[in-house]
Amino acid sequence: MTDMKVKITSNPAPAHWGDKALVSLTGNDITIHIRDDADRLRSIRKAARQIDNLGIPSVTLSGEWSVIDQVTFVMSFSKARNPGEVTLCDNAERAEAERQVTAMMFTRKLTNDTPEQLSPVGLAQESADWLQSLNGDAVTYRVVSGEQLAAEGWAGIYNVGRGSERPPAMLELDYNPGGDPEAPVAFALVGKGITFDSGGYSLKSSEGMLDMKCDMGGAATVTGALGLAIMQGLNKRVKLFLCCAENLVSGHAYKLGDVLTYKNGVSVEIVNTDAEGRLVLADGLIAASESAAACIIDAATLTGAATVALGYDYHAVFSLNPALSQSFLSEAQTQQELFWPLPLQMWHQEKCPSAFADTANSRPQKGGGAGGASNAAGFLSRFVSPTDSWLHLDLAAAYHGSANSEMPAGATAAGIRTLAAFIGQ
Repeated sequence: MTDMKVKITSNPAPAHWGDKALVSLTGNDITIHIRDDADRLRSIRKAARQIDNLGIPSVTLSGEWSVIDQVTFVMSFSKARNPGEVTLCDNAERAEAERQVTAMMFTRKLTNDTPEQLSPVGLAQESADWLQSLNGDAVTYRVVSGEQLAAEGWAGIYNVGRGSERPPAMLELDYNPGGDPEAPVAFALVGKGITFDSGGYSLKSSEGMLDMKCDMGGAATVTGALGLAIMQGLNKRVKLFLCCAENLVSGHAYKLGDVLTYKNGVSVEIVNTDAEGRLVLADGLIAASESAAACIIDAATLTGAATVALGYDYHAVFSLNPALSQSFLSEAQTQQELFWPLPLQMWHQEKCPSAFADTANSRPQKGGGAGGASNAAGFLSRFVSPTDSWLHLDLAAAYHGSANSEMPAGATAAGIRTLAAFIGQ
C-alpha cells in the first residue's frame, strides 16, 4: 500500500467534511486542519488518533512541520500494539525530530514492557546499555544489587525489593564527556524504578494493580531525558541514579511497623507498604547528594494525589527554591510540555509523624490523607542536601491506562524534552 502523505494547514476542511473537521482525505493525501493555533498540539494529537483509527499502516509527513509538531504526531499516532509507521519530514529539522522520537520511544517501550519482561536488574542494565550505546567513551556505570545493597547501606531499595525473588538494584551511572574524574557534577538525576507494585502488605486492588508495570516511569523518564541530551551534544557531567525494585508480598517482604534507618541517619516507620516509591527514592537522593551535584532532579510516578490535583495531563513540580522551579517551568513552556507547581514547604517534613522513628513513610489513611503529594515531597526533602538545589517531579501524566481522543493507551514519555533541554542549557 502506498504511504499516505499528511500535511498541516490553517485552512478549513472542504464543506463536505463538515466545518469542524480536523482531518480530510483526498486520494493519498491527508490534511490536518488547525483551526486554533493556540490549541495546535492538542489538535495534532487528536488528528493523529483519528488517522490511526482509520487503520492506515504508514504515513509520510510533508509540508511545513516543526520539530514539536512532528514529535507530537508520532507519539499520538504510534500505539503500543501494531503501531503504524511514520516517515518524518525530509527537511533541516528532521535530525532533531528523529533524536526526540528515539528517546521518547525508548522511554515508552521501557515503561510499557510487562513486569515479567522487565526485572529490577534488567531495568538498570537496559538503561545503562542504551546510554552507553549513545556515547560509550563518556559513560561508566555500576549496578549494585541484592545483598550488596544492604552491605552498602541502601536501606530503602533493599527492603522494598527483598520480598521478590528477583533482586532489587541501584544503577549508578556517570556521564562525563570531558573524562576528568575531578570535573564537577552539573546535574544528578534520580528515577523511581518500581518494575511492578502490588502494594506489598498494603495490597492494592486488582484494578489498582493492573497498570503497575508503569511504576518505573520515573526511571524511564530520566534515562530518556539524559539520552536525548547526550544525542543533542550534552557537554556537562551528569550522574544518574535509578532505584529499582519489585514491591511484592512474600515471607521475605518488608512489613507494616518496620523501621528503616538510612545512610544519613534518618529513621522511617513503615505505616503503608504501598508508599514504597519514596523509600527507594530516598536512597537515590542520598547518593545524588553525595555526588555534590549543582542541581538534583528526581522523577517518579509517586502519588495518586498528584493525579487527583492535576489529572493525567500535567506533571507536578515541587521545589523549596522558587527561582529553580520557575526556571524549569519556563523551559517547559518553551518546550510546550505541561508541568504545574504544587506546594512544598520545610514544614511538610512534619506531615507524616511517627512515635517510633523520625518520620513515617506516609499517614495511616487512604491515599496518605489530604495534601498527599506535598507530604510525599516533604518526606523526600529529608534526604536531599542542600534542599535549595533540588526539584521533585511527580509524573501524573506518564501513563494512560486506556486510549483517549489524544493519546494511545500506555506510556506517554511526556516531560523528556523539557528535562533534556533543562540539563543541556
